[in-house]
Amino acid sequence: MSDQRMMSEALSKQLLTPFGFPFAVEAVVATAKEAGDAADGMGYPVVAKLNGDSIAHKTERGLVRLKLVDRAAVEQAAIQLLAMATPEDGEVQLLVAKMIDGSRELIVGMVHDPAFGNTAMLGIGGIFAEVIQDVVFAPMPINLIAAHRMIRALKYQSILRDFRGESAVDTDALASALVAISVACDEHPEIMSIDINPLIVQRDGTLIAVDALVEMRDIERAVVNTSSNFLPQADHYRALFTPRAIVVVGASSHPGKFGFVSLHNILSNKFEGKVYATNLQSEVILGIKTVASIEDLPHGEIDLAFFCTPASANPELLQQCAARGIRAAFIASAGYREAGSSGEQAERELVQLASDLGMLIAGPNGQGVVSTPVSMCAQIVGPYPPRGRISVASQSGNFVSSFLNYARQTGVGIARAISAGNAAQIAVGEYLEWFSRDDETSVSLAYIESVNDGKALETSFSLALRNKPLVVVKGGATDAGSRAAQSHTGALASNDKIFDGLCRSTGASRAKTVEEAFDVAASFATQPLPRGNRIVVLTTVGGWGVVTSDAIAQDGVLDLITLPTELISSLDELLPPRWSRNNPIDCAGGETRDTIPAILDLVCANEHVDAVIFLGLGIQSNQARMMSEGHFYPDHGLERIVTYHRRQDERFAQAAAECSTKYNKPVLVSTELAVADPFNPGPTAVRESGRLCYASGTRAAIALGHMYRYAHFTGVAL
Repeated sequence: MSDQRMMSEALSKQLLTPFGFPFAVEAVVATAKEAGDAADGMGYPVVAKLNGDSIAHKTERGLVRLKLVDRAAVEQAAIQLLAMATPEDGEVQLLVAKMIDGSRELIVGMVHDPAFGNTAMLGIGGIFAEVIQDVVFAPMPINLIAAHRMIRALKYQSILRDFRGESAVDTDALASALVAISVACDEHPEIMSIDINPLIVQRDGTLIAVDALVEMRDIERAVVNTSSNFLPQADHYRALFTPRAIVVVGASSHPGKFGFVSLHNILSNKFEGKVYATNLQSEVILGIKTVASIEDLPHGEIDLAFFCTPASANPELLQQCAARGIRAAFIASAGYREAGSSGEQAERELVQLASDLGMLIAGPNGQGVVSTPVSMCAQIVGPYPPRGRISVASQSGNFVSSFLNYARQTGVGIARAISAGNAAQIAVGEYLEWFSRDDETSVSLAYIESVNDGKALETSFSLALRNKPLVVVKGGATDAGSRAAQSHTGALASNDKIFDGLCRSTGASRAKTVEEAFDVAASFATQPLPRGNRIVVLTTVGGWGVVTSDAIAQDGVLDLITLPTELISSLDELLPPRWSRNNPIDCAGGETRDTIPAILDLVCANEHVDAVIFLGLGIQSNQARMMSEGHFYPDHGLERIVTYHRRQDERFAQAAAECSTKYNKPVLVSTELAVADPFNPGPTAVRESGRLCYASGTRAAIALGHMYRYAHFTGVAL
């Protein structure tokens, strides 16, 4: 580990001043008399501190004296501070500075993270910085655009605005301070962390830094990597995701073995290419005449090998595959890194061998690969999803299954899916890069648990997001992960917060849960991007309108607009006088046969509306179900009314899809019946329109918020 050393406050400021940081006027002195002279020269009131290379948190030790109003107070404070020095403090001095007033305090800084490299930080500062923990991070280097993005990401935005008679913060100056940190680290790569806390906001909104702490590190000599640097080409990914033929290596006739299950899944889902299998006994398995050896396979016809063999056998088998012209292999075998040091060594050797052979290997210890455009389900587990536009890469095979299950449940399909397993050769980020170039993919969806190379992941995210959205969910988000650090910045930095900053800086949509991640990906795959954040909620169920409005307000990115006067006038002609005359548009039970389609068209057509959330679909069909299941049915006119109710919900779902297409605006339809009764005609019609039926208005609002953030990041939305 590199050696870390701390600089005194005075030396820290001396290092940072040339980069434009707005530090207060101050002087470093050795005696009480010199302290008094310095204070007389700069004017009162002043602050006095003990200064030294080994002194970090001065406030906690009582090494700061504030609001000293005359020379006598300064000299007395200086004598007391010098007496409080300990042998561990080493050589100390006194720092006398002009007292700066301001009721608002910020913190800016950076930390060198082992995985992510240099990372800038901004937050609410002062002595409560670690208690409030309103902080945001961004990978460095950063520019003014990235700096302003960090500022907008702070939770307590009110502290940046006009505040208790004080002017709003000069956010341009704040952004410049963040950029200055980035420039300082470019010129001094030995900087380990920077902590400017507090950065005081004066009454006129200008900024003055009154404390600084810099930690330095010894830069380790880079280790030369002597292994071959394998870079998969387009034909490697085509071999993995669109193979002409597959061979299951280690096929079994036992239905409980992976060698049977994988072959079964490939065949039963009607893979479009040819299927081969190896089996030491050359058995006939599921109608496939297996061969005893890979060497018995045709040359140049097979693109993908699916390994269900012991780890110890794989090196020789891999060489045989390469000799037959096979370009890619999925290694389902366990017994590698997850099995301990010997397995880790075996994994390194396998990667080196594959790279030398020019082969792409996915895994090992993975679940499989799915590619619906060629009807391929090369997996050791189910399910197989409907075809669609979402592509999945995951460090967890379980969550691949979860996403595929959600696809089956909702009807929003999958294009590609891969369980990266140990990701020994190809990392999740590299799959995401390829998805961005894949014509079958509209949106990428990733589950990430651990990050070993944050800079590489940042590069992958940036490349993946050049022309398509990326949705990410990360495991381990509750691990504080803060290092034992001298600086506030280091204590506030956790792997999860830094990862959050990476997503924000690249435009990735980070979801809090797996369910949210699929909702967001499905939204990107099936809805047009909003061109603004102006939202209207249309509801036939009052309560859900209130809750959805709350969700929009809590998220803070969407604007539940005040309805334009001309829109209210048009709605008055369609609804009874008791309707809400507000947003949400609550129909108050006054809708007739054509009311909902007409309102959807009116709202979507309005130039002041960017997106619509429609709540309450399926209620009529829910009553129709009860009628049809009762013993009075089909008499008493029930058959006719049941048919009418079902057709109405179908019409409403179709109208939502048609308006979305007609006006190129997202129209999100929500009802709990999507889960509670998925065969209800309302949710069924939404699925048949190729769109997601959201299980709640809250989930729809959250997904729409993600869509707007991405649209704003890319410049589609204002």
